[in-house]
Amino acid sequence: MSPVVGIVEDNKKIRDLIQRYLDMQEELSCPVAVDSVEEMLEYLDDHPAPDVILMDIQLPGMSGIKGISLIKEKYEGVEIIMLTVYHDSHKIFNALRAGASGYLLKHTSLPEIKESVLKLVDGGAPMSPQIARKVINHFRENAPKKNADSDLTPREHDIVNGLVDGLSYKMIADRYDISIDTVRAHIRNIYKKLHVNSKAEVIAKSLKGEI
Repeated sequence: MSPVVGIVEDNKKIRDLIQRYLDMQEELSCPVAVDSVEEMLEYLDDHPAPDVILMDIQLPGMSGIKGISLIKEKYEGVEIIMLTVYHDSHKIFNALRAGASGYLLKHTSLPEIKESVLKLVDGGAPMSPQIARKVINHFRENAPKKNADSDLTPREHDIVNGLVDGLSYKMIADRYDISIDTVRAHIRNIYKKLHVNSKAEVIAKSLKGEI
């Protein structure tokens, strides 16, 4: 069966244009296009839920982001793509956290909207390039920062790996063919560089990607 699409968009011209285009495609059908989340919820009370909903953010009544949560709560199988003019990080991440599976800007062409719907049904997560860059930059900027003062030598990294693997000092010494005293000396240096006082703290920092 062809994927069924619904639209929540308060601009009638845009709404009608997208609906007509999608409904003309062999691979899709678009039986419902409304101007508010409230209207879509009423429609869903009496009709089968579409596979994908294209949703604006700024709508009369309830916002699109609030609408995502309500629709996903009642109709888990529905996938939602935001289709909006907003490209600020706050709205992007609020929408994704609420359960949106894709995020397109309104200058996206009709063929690209169609391809995005098909990509989503196929398991993808369609995003406008500008949005994808913001998402990537967000995760890059919020990745754990390595301590500039904690640059460990290759041998010290070996020792840390031994600790993470649960090895005793003797086992670490055997693994790397060094003496236990050398292991202890490395451990002291590691503690100093990482500003920690225990093996547990070293292991925790390693697992968090902070070393």
